[in-house]
Amino acid sequence: MSAAPSLEAITASKAYGGVQALDNASFSALPGEVHALVGENGAGKSTLIKVLGGRVRPDSGTIRIDGAKVVHGGPNDAHLLGCWTVFQELTLLPWMSVAENLLLRREPRNALGLTSPRRLVAAAGRVLEKFGITEIDPRALIEDLPLAARQVIEIVRALSHEPRILLLDEPTSALMERETAWLFAQIRRLRATGTTIVFTSHRWHEVETIADRITVFRGGRDVGSFTTLAEEEAVTLMTGQRVETFYPPLPAAPSARADAMLSVADLAGGRLAGVSFTLHQGEILGVGGLAGHGHRELFLMLFGAERPHAGRILLRGREVRLRSPRGAIRNGIALVPEDRKTEGLLLPLSVRDNLTLAVLDRLSRFGVIGRAAERAQAARLMARLAVRAPNAAIPVGTLSGGNQQKVLLGRWLLADCPILLFYDVTRGVDVATKHEIYELMMELARSGSAILFYSSDALELAHLAHRVLVLREGRIAAELPALDLTAEQIVAAAMRERLAA
Repeated sequence: MSAAPSLEAITASKAYGGVQALDNASFSALPGEVHALVGENGAGKSTLIKVLGGRVRPDSGTIRIDGAKVVHGGPNDAHLLGCWTVFQELTLLPWMSVAENLLLRREPRNALGLTSPRRLVAAAGRVLEKFGITEIDPRALIEDLPLAARQVIEIVRALSHEPRILLLDEPTSALMERETAWLFAQIRRLRATGTTIVFTSHRWHEVETIADRITVFRGGRDVGSFTTLAEEEAVTLMTGQRVETFYPPLPAAPSARADAMLSVADLAGGRLAGVSFTLHQGEILGVGGLAGHGHRELFLMLFGAERPHAGRILLRGREVRLRSPRGAIRNGIALVPEDRKTEGLLLPLSVRDNLTLAVLDRLSRFGVIGRAAERAQAARLMARLAVRAPNAAIPVGTLSGGNQQKVLLGRWLLADCPILLFYDVTRGVDVATKHEIYELMMELARSGSAILFYSSDALELAHLAHRVLVLREGRIAAELPALDLTAEQIVAAAMRERLAA
């Protein structure tokens, strides 16, 4: 690797209102280097990437590319210098096709400046094939694709420009092991050609696997760069405190006589082809497998957001028909969805409004919301979950991803729903916040809540669930007990490999 940095930020600062997102932060990356940025949500990583990629202009400080000072007027200025960004929050246009998104502003045109859908689809197919993507139809609408496929398209769009500098902000948060392996192969290919890659992830094993150097951020500042760093040391640097045991101990598994809170019999619809299981009081039941095999449909059906074509749902032995999320909530079922920004939170509304959304009837009298009671409940939940926000009145969209997730969890704690559907609840959440969520899950299970827990991280499932159901082709391919369970066994069951004896 060359000793001269290809990308630098020198004492960069950026504030949003009263929140200091970057505070005299410095950073540099070399040609042919994969440089990981790690830190808690709100530590400044995403803001730094937006500054480097031209999305945000710093209040002060200097940005250099190949030693020359640059002042980005927008992302296009960065693109002209060969710098491209992939964001965790997708920038795709959902009402357009894969082909239209991939080739936006560079559609193949004839001498008259016209293009045809057929030529567009063919050109997009060649782009996908170049990067080894064969399972995504270039004619498909983005909004019809699962989140993992949308993230792959976002990545391919940036890769297709053959960037000299590639900024990856949580690119694996929606990906399963197979897609992550594909991305890492692309990263290694680019590194070999001298491309500079800046990578953020809250999955430490990914950072250890792919990064040449690691820079830790805390409170908007860089607190050190390292070629090797143990996870325990990284957590201490990120948070200023030690997390002695990353995965908390599971509460005792419920007995066979424990109350059946939720039962599903031959549930089918969409990609779901007939699933049956029982979730008991005090149980954390994991759900794993490759993306696109019916997980999302299962959770949406149990929350009344999709209608099953067949099968039965029973609550405490009584069959119910969940026709809407409102009906599910009335029956004590809560969902933390796949994408908190588009499916869970109302970003322009305040933290308080989002926290109390599900219990407004309890806080109202004669149709008028009791504001004092609402403020008190919001303050209680913010304190319990350690939500970092100047006050409860600011828009929830201004918070970091981890604090947004805490607000969404707080909503259902306030609603006191006994059945909790957690869909990738730690996606895009920093190490310390993950630990807080894990502890909360254990607390809820001990208090008698029943948790159905899907995770794209097999390691999480292996450590946090009493049992794991592996879905494949819309059916339960395996039911794995927690005793001595490993992430490799979960992945093997999803990939049709023979399980170890």
